[in-house]
Amino acid sequence: MSNLTVALIGVVILLVLLIMGMNIGICMMAVGFFGYAYVRGFSPALALLKQIPYTQATTYSFTVIPLFVLMGQLCFYSGMSSDLFDFAHKILGGLKGGLAIATVAACACFSAICGSTAATAATMGVVALPEMRKHGYDDSLSCGSIAAGGTLGILIPPSTGFIIFGIITGESIGGLFAAGILPGVVLAICYIAAIMIMVRKNPNLAPGKLHFTAKEKLISLKGGVAMIVLFVIVVGGIFMGWFTANEASAIGAFLSLLYLIGRRRFTMKIFMDSLRETVKTSGMIFLILIGAYVFGSFLAITQLPTILANFVTSLDVSKYIILIVILIIYAIMGCFMDSLAMVMLTVPIFLPIMKAIGFNAIWYGVIMIMVMEMGLITPPVGMNVYIVAGVAKDVPLQKIFKGVAPMVVGMFVAVFIICILPQIALFLPSVLGYTTMG
Repeated sequence: MSNLTVALIGVVILLVLLIMGMNIGICMMAVGFFGYAYVRGFSPALALLKQIPYTQATTYSFTVIPLFVLMGQLCFYSGMSSDLFDFAHKILGGLKGGLAIATVAACACFSAICGSTAATAATMGVVALPEMRKHGYDDSLSCGSIAAGGTLGILIPPSTGFIIFGIITGESIGGLFAAGILPGVVLAICYIAAIMIMVRKNPNLAPGKLHFTAKEKLISLKGGVAMIVLFVIVVGGIFMGWFTANEASAIGAFLSLLYLIGRRRFTMKIFMDSLRETVKTSGMIFLILIGAYVFGSFLAITQLPTILANFVTSLDVSKYIILIVILIIYAIMGCFMDSLAMVMLTVPIFLPIMKAIGFNAIWYGVIMIMVMEMGLITPPVGMNVYIVAGVAKDVPLQKIFKGVAPMVVGMFVAVFIICILPQIALFLPSVLGYTTMG
C-alpha cells in the first residue's frame, strides 16, 4: 500500500471518528501514531509520541494561550460585558431593532478582550437576552443576534483561532491579529445590516425604539473606556512592537485582574473559578495541538500535502475556482465539526495548496476563520446556537436557527467582500510592517 493511500485512509478514519463525537486531540494523536507506525515502524512512532507532547507543552510560545484565556475570564467576572452592552444599548437603542444591533456591537467589543466564541455568546446571552425580552423583542431575533455576534470572538483579536493558526503555521500572530480587525468590522456591519432588513420586513420582531438623553449616553461611555484601554495596551502594544504576543497576554491578564479588584468584585472563589476555567480550556487546546502535531508528522512523511499541492497547481483552472471549492469544503465541514478540529485537520493540507497557487497565508487565515464561523451557527453542530439555547432554555432550537439564518447570509456577504477585496485584511498588517507577500 502506497504512502498516499495510507494518508487518505488516515484522513477518512479521522473524519469518521470526529463525526462520531470522539475527542479531537485523542483522535488526531491515535490516527497519527498508528499511521506513522505503519509507514515508519512502531519504534519511531513511539519515539514521536514520547517527544512531541513534552516538546510542545513546554514551548514558550504556547504560554500565550492560557494567559489570553485567563484575561477573558477575569474580564467576564469583572462585569465588563454588562458595561459594554449598556454602552451599546444607550448609543444604538434609538434605532429600530437597536437592542439586537447593540448586542452585535457589544459582542464585537467583548471579542476584543476575550477571544472565545463560546464565552462571548454565553456572556452576552446572560446580559442581553433579558433586556431584549423586557422590551418585547421576538426570541428568534434576540437569540439569533446573540449566537451570530458570538462568532466575532475568533475573528477580532485577541483571537484564539488566530493564535493557534499562527503557532501551527509559523505566521506572525501580530500580523494575524492586525488582519482580523477590519474583516471583523465588516462582518459586524453585515450582521447589523441583516438585523435592519429583518426588522424592516417584519416590524413585530422589534416593537419599538428606545430613547435616552444625552446625559445618559455620556454616562454610558464609561462602560467602553476599560475595554478600549485594555485593547489599546494589549493589542496596540503588539502592533507597536512594545512587547511580544506572550508578554501582551501576561500584561492583559494582569490588567484584567487589577480591573476586577478595582471594581470590588474580587473574591477568592471568583479567582479560583477563573483559574479553573483557564486550566480546563487551555488543557483542551493543548491536547488538540499535541494531537495535531502527531497527525501532522504522519501527513508529512506520507507527503500528502505536497502531492495535493502539486496536483492542484497542475490543473488548468483558475485559482479562484480552487478557492471556492476549498471554501465549500470548509462550509460543509463546519456543519459537522468543531472549529478547532477544522483548523488542525485542514491547515496542514490546504495551506500548501493556497501558497502554491499564489494566495497570501495571512489572508487565507482570515478567510478560513470567517468560513469556520459559519459552522458555529449552522446545523447540526452550531455550537453557539446550543450555547444560547442553554441560556434561553424555553426557546426551541428551531426558532434560534430561524433567527440566525439571515446572519448566515450576512456572513456569506462578508466572506465575498474579503475575497474580492483582500486588501481589507492585508491593509493593517502592511501598514504595521508585517509581511504580506502573495
